[in-house]
Amino acid sequence: MPEPAEMNGADIGKMAGSGVPGSEGKDPVANGHAENESNPFAEYMWMENEEEYNRQVEEELLEQEFLERCFQEMLDEEDQDWFIPERDLPSVGQIQQQLNGLSVSDGNAEEILRKSILNPEAKEFVPGVKY
Repeated sequence: MPEPAEMNGADIGKMAGSGVPGSEGKDPVANGHAENESNPFAEYMWMENEEEYNRQVEEELLEQEFLERCFQEMLDEEDQDWFIPERDLPSVGQIQQQLNGLSVSDGNAEEILRKSILNPEAKEFVPGVKY
């Protein structure tokens, strides 16, 4: 057998295993398919059900999006239920502002006692003790 560098086009075409795989002993046709191939459009048959395939893919994407939304809502609800000090407690500034609004004065004490309807002679209440 001659070296590949010494071969011409006709010699290369006669070599076993040259050209299209599985085409040994078969004459190639201009469109790239063998003459005795049962359906030359077999590789395009998936397009026959393209609309059905697209519908299935769209349903899967919508279902995935729905599940992601539900999961996110669940996480949001869980965050609201949990006690998070940074979010749920007032800040130091707010507490300081509330404390600044408070004042202690005895000037009103006599007026409060005068208007009170409580009995000053009553015994001290102790839970669980019957009088």
